[in-house]
Amino acid sequence: MNSRVILITGANGGLGQAIARAFLAESADNFVWLGVRQRRELAEQLVAEIPERCELADLDVTQPEAWRALVERIVARQQRLNVLVNNAGFHADSLLAQMPPEAWSGVLATNLDGTFHGCQAVLPTMISQRHGRIVNIASLSALAAPAGQTNYAAAKAGVVALTQSLAKEVARIGITVNAVCPGFIETESLPPLDSEARKAMVMRIPMRRVGRPEEVAAAVKFLASADADYITGSTLKVDGGIL
Repeated sequence: MNSRVILITGANGGLGQAIARAFLAESADNFVWLGVRQRRELAEQLVAEIPERCELADLDVTQPEAWRALVERIVARQQRLNVLVNNAGFHADSLLAQMPPEAWSGVLATNLDGTFHGCQAVLPTMISQRHGRIVNIASLSALAAPAGQTNYAAAKAGVVALTQSLAKEVARIGITVNAVCPGFIETESLPPLDSEARKAMVMRIPMRRVGRPEEVAAAVKFLASADADYITGSTLKVDGGIL
Protein backbone atom coordinates (compact mmCIF):
# COMPACT_ATOMS: atom_id res chain seq x y z
CA MET A 1 0.00 0.00 0.00
CA ASN A 2 1.50 3.30 -1.10
CA SER A 3 -0.70 5.54 1.02
CA ARG A 4 -1.85 5.07 4.57
CA VAL A 5 -4.06 6.78 7.11
CA ILE A 6 -2.40 7.04 10.52
CA LEU A 7 -3.81 8.16 13.88
CA ILE A 8 -1.32 9.24 16.55
CA THR A 9 -2.36 10.20 20.07
CA GLY A 10 -0.33 12.48 22.29
CA ALA A 11 0.61 14.23 19.07
CA ASN A 12 1.59 17.54 20.61
CA GLY A 13 4.58 16.21 22.55
CA GLY A 14 8.10 15.76 21.27
CA LEU A 15 7.71 12.04 20.71
CA GLY A 16 4.30 12.33 19.05
CA GLN A 17 5.63 15.04 16.76
CA ALA A 18 8.61 12.91 15.74
CA ILE A 19 6.34 9.93 15.01
CA ALA A 20 4.00 12.07 12.94
CA ARG A 21 6.85 13.52 10.90
CA ALA A 22 8.29 10.05 10.32
CA PHE A 23 5.03 8.86 8.78
CA LEU A 24 4.64 12.04 6.73
CA ALA A 25 8.16 11.52 5.38
CA GLU A 26 7.45 7.87 4.58
CA SER A 27 5.11 8.68 1.69
CA ALA A 28 3.79 11.84 0.12
CA ASP A 29 0.38 10.15 0.09
CA ASN A 30 0.18 9.36 3.81
CA PHE A 31 -2.37 11.24 5.89
CA VAL A 32 -1.78 11.70 9.63
CA TRP A 33 -4.43 12.50 12.22
CA LEU A 34 -3.01 14.23 15.29
CA GLY A 35 -4.94 13.34 18.43
CA VAL A 36 -4.53 15.95 21.18
CA ARG A 37 -6.34 16.84 24.38
CA GLN A 38 -4.96 20.05 25.85
CA ARG A 39 -1.70 21.56 24.60
CA ARG A 40 -2.01 22.07 20.85
CA GLU A 41 0.76 24.44 19.76
CA LEU A 42 3.14 21.99 18.08
CA ALA A 43 0.32 20.02 16.49
CA GLU A 44 -1.16 23.22 15.10
CA GLN A 45 2.23 24.17 13.67
CA LEU A 46 2.52 20.84 11.90
CA VAL A 47 -0.96 21.16 10.41
CA ALA A 48 -0.08 24.67 9.26
CA GLU A 49 3.03 23.30 7.53
CA ILE A 50 1.24 20.46 5.70
CA PRO A 51 -2.50 21.17 5.86
CA GLU A 52 -3.33 18.83 3.01
CA ARG A 53 -1.75 15.81 4.70
CA CYS A 54 -2.56 16.07 8.40
CA GLU A 55 -5.38 17.18 10.63
CA LEU A 56 -5.80 18.04 14.28
CA ALA A 57 -8.41 16.14 16.26
CA ASP A 58 -9.53 16.84 19.82
CA LEU A 59 -9.35 13.52 21.65
CA ASP A 60 -9.67 12.64 25.31
CA VAL A 61 -8.21 9.13 25.23
CA THR A 62 -9.92 8.21 28.51
CA GLN A 63 -13.37 8.55 26.92
CA PRO A 64 -14.52 5.65 24.70
CA GLU A 65 -17.23 7.75 23.04
CA ALA A 66 -14.58 10.28 21.97
CA TRP A 67 -12.59 7.47 20.37
CA ARG A 68 -15.65 6.12 18.55
CA ALA A 69 -16.57 9.55 17.21
CA LEU A 70 -13.08 10.21 15.90
CA VAL A 71 -12.72 6.80 14.23
CA GLU A 72 -16.13 7.26 12.59
CA ARG A 73 -15.02 10.67 11.34
CA ILE A 74 -11.78 9.29 9.89
CA VAL A 75 -13.44 6.33 8.18
CA ALA A 76 -16.28 8.47 6.81
CA ARG A 77 -13.77 10.77 5.18
CA GLN A 78 -11.07 8.33 4.06
CA GLN A 79 -12.75 4.91 4.12
CA ARG A 80 -9.90 3.33 6.04
CA LEU A 81 -7.61 3.54 9.03
CA ASN A 82 -4.31 1.73 8.62
CA VAL A 83 -2.21 2.58 11.66
CA LEU A 84 -2.91 3.49 15.28
CA VAL A 85 -0.09 4.72 17.50
CA ASN A 86 -1.17 4.90 21.14
CA ASN A 87 1.31 7.49 22.37
CA ALA A 88 -0.74 9.58 24.83
CA GLY A 89 0.53 9.36 28.37
CA PHE A 90 1.89 11.16 31.38
CA HIS A 91 3.40 10.38 34.74
CA ALA A 92 2.80 11.76 38.25
CA ASP A 93 5.65 10.34 40.28
CA SER A 94 5.41 9.80 44.01
CA LEU A 95 6.30 7.22 46.59
CA LEU A 96 3.30 4.94 47.01
CA ALA A 97 2.89 5.77 50.69
CA GLN A 98 2.25 9.43 49.81
CA MET A 99 0.59 8.95 46.42
CA PRO A 100 -2.78 10.72 46.11
CA PRO A 101 -5.51 8.38 44.80
CA GLU A 102 -6.05 10.69 41.82
CA ALA A 103 -2.39 10.30 40.82
CA TRP A 104 -2.93 6.54 40.64
CA SER A 105 -6.25 6.64 38.82
CA GLY A 106 -5.27 9.46 36.47
CA VAL A 107 -2.06 7.83 35.28
CA LEU A 108 -3.78 4.48 34.71
CA ALA A 109 -6.73 6.12 32.96
CA THR A 110 -4.56 7.88 30.38
CA ASN A 111 -1.75 5.36 29.90
CA LEU A 112 -3.57 2.04 30.19
CA ASP A 113 -7.30 2.70 29.80
CA GLY A 114 -6.58 5.06 26.91
CA THR A 115 -4.68 2.32 25.10
CA PHE A 116 -7.53 -0.13 25.67
CA HIS A 117 -10.16 2.31 24.38
CA GLY A 118 -8.04 3.14 21.33
CA CYS A 119 -7.46 -0.46 20.37
CA GLN A 120 -11.13 -1.31 20.84
CA ALA A 121 -12.24 1.68 18.77
CA VAL A 122 -10.11 0.89 15.72
CA LEU A 123 -10.52 -2.89 15.68
CA PRO A 124 -13.88 -3.04 13.82
CA THR A 125 -12.38 -1.04 10.94
CA MET A 126 -9.12 -2.98 10.88
CA ILE A 127 -10.96 -6.31 11.09
CA SER A 128 -13.19 -5.35 8.14
CA GLN A 129 -10.05 -4.33 6.21
CA ARG A 130 -8.34 -7.55 7.30
CA HIS A 131 -5.25 -5.44 7.85
CA GLY A 132 -3.95 -2.97 10.38
CA ARG A 133 -1.04 -1.91 12.50
CA ILE A 134 -1.24 -0.97 16.18
CA VAL A 135 1.86 0.31 17.97
CA ASN A 136 1.55 1.01 21.68
CA ILE A 137 4.11 3.26 23.35
CA ALA A 138 5.02 1.74 26.71
CA SER A 139 8.16 2.59 28.68
CA LEU A 140 11.32 1.10 30.07
CA SER A 141 9.55 1.50 33.43
CA ALA A 142 7.31 -1.38 32.37
CA LEU A 143 10.31 -3.72 32.27
CA ALA A 144 12.41 -2.31 35.14
CA ALA A 145 10.05 -0.47 37.46
CA PRO A 146 11.82 2.31 39.40
CA ALA A 147 10.91 3.51 42.86
CA GLY A 148 8.43 6.36 42.83
CA GLN A 149 6.57 5.18 39.74
CA THR A 150 4.20 2.50 40.99
CA ASN A 151 1.34 4.05 39.03
CA TYR A 152 3.26 4.67 35.81
CA ALA A 153 5.16 1.38 35.89
CA ALA A 154 1.95 -0.56 36.52
CA ALA A 155 0.17 1.24 33.69
CA LYS A 156 2.96 0.69 31.18
CA ALA A 157 3.44 -2.94 32.23
CA GLY A 158 -0.28 -3.30 31.56
CA VAL A 159 0.22 -1.83 28.10
CA VAL A 160 2.87 -4.47 27.36
CA ALA A 161 0.60 -7.29 28.56
CA LEU A 162 -2.37 -5.88 26.64
CA THR A 163 -0.21 -5.75 23.52
CA GLN A 164 0.85 -9.38 23.85
CA SER A 165 -2.67 -10.64 24.48
CA LEU A 166 -4.36 -8.60 21.74
CA ALA A 167 -1.67 -9.61 19.24
CA LYS A 168 -2.72 -13.25 19.68
CA GLU A 169 -6.38 -12.40 19.21
CA VAL A 170 -5.99 -10.65 15.85
CA ALA A 171 -2.91 -12.25 14.29
CA ARG A 172 -4.92 -14.39 11.88
CA ILE A 173 -6.74 -11.46 10.34
CA GLY A 174 -3.77 -9.41 9.24
CA ILE A 175 -3.48 -7.06 12.22
CA THR A 176 -0.22 -6.73 14.13
CA VAL A 177 0.08 -5.27 17.61
CA ASN A 178 3.46 -4.32 19.04
CA ALA A 179 4.88 -2.18 21.83
CA VAL A 180 7.84 0.16 21.99
CA CYS A 181 9.60 0.87 25.29
CA PRO A 182 11.62 4.08 25.13
CA GLY A 183 14.33 4.70 27.67
CA PHE A 184 15.71 8.18 28.39
CA ILE A 185 14.61 10.27 25.39
CA GLU A 186 15.20 13.99 24.90
CA THR A 187 11.59 15.18 25.18
CA GLU A 188 9.53 17.22 27.61
CA SER A 189 8.94 14.02 29.62
CA LEU A 190 12.59 13.93 30.63
CA PRO A 191 12.77 15.64 34.03
CA PRO A 192 14.85 18.80 34.34
CA LEU A 193 18.22 17.92 35.83
CA ASP A 194 21.28 19.83 36.88
CA SER A 195 24.55 18.98 35.17
CA GLU A 196 25.65 16.46 37.80
CA ALA A 197 22.32 14.63 37.84
CA ARG A 198 22.24 14.51 34.05
CA LYS A 199 25.78 13.17 33.97
CA ALA A 200 24.79 10.44 36.43
CA MET A 201 21.77 9.58 34.28
CA VAL A 202 23.87 9.33 31.13
CA MET A 203 26.36 7.10 32.92
CA ARG A 204 23.57 4.56 33.40
CA ILE A 205 23.21 4.29 29.61
CA PRO A 206 25.75 2.01 27.92
CA MET A 207 25.74 4.26 24.84
CA ARG A 208 26.49 7.22 27.12
CA ARG A 209 23.88 9.49 25.60
CA VAL A 210 20.18 10.24 25.75
CA GLY A 211 18.05 9.05 22.84
CA ARG A 212 16.46 11.26 20.21
CA PRO A 213 12.71 11.25 19.54
CA GLU A 214 13.46 10.45 15.90
CA GLU A 215 15.09 7.18 16.97
CA VAL A 216 11.91 6.07 18.70
CA ALA A 217 9.86 7.24 15.73
CA ALA A 218 11.98 5.08 13.40
CA ALA A 219 11.18 2.01 15.51
CA VAL A 220 7.46 2.83 15.44
CA LYS A 221 7.49 3.34 11.69
CA PHE A 222 9.29 0.03 11.18
CA LEU A 223 6.78 -1.91 13.28
CA ALA A 224 3.98 -0.33 11.25
CA SER A 225 5.64 -1.18 7.93
CA ALA A 226 5.29 -4.12 5.55
CA ASP A 227 8.81 -5.17 6.55
CA ALA A 228 7.40 -6.05 9.98
CA ASP A 229 4.57 -8.25 8.67
CA TYR A 230 5.74 -11.24 10.72
CA ILE A 231 6.34 -9.30 13.94
CA THR A 232 3.48 -9.14 16.42
CA GLY A 233 3.18 -9.24 20.19
CA SER A 234 6.73 -7.93 20.45
CA THR A 235 8.17 -5.36 22.84
CA LEU A 236 11.00 -3.34 21.31
CA LYS A 237 13.31 -1.45 23.66
CA VAL A 238 14.80 1.82 22.43
CA ASP A 239 17.05 2.55 25.38
CA GLY A 240 20.71 2.71 24.41
CA GLY A 241 21.34 -0.70 25.98
CA ILE A 242 20.15 -0.10 29.57
CA LEU A 243 18.36 -3.47 29.61
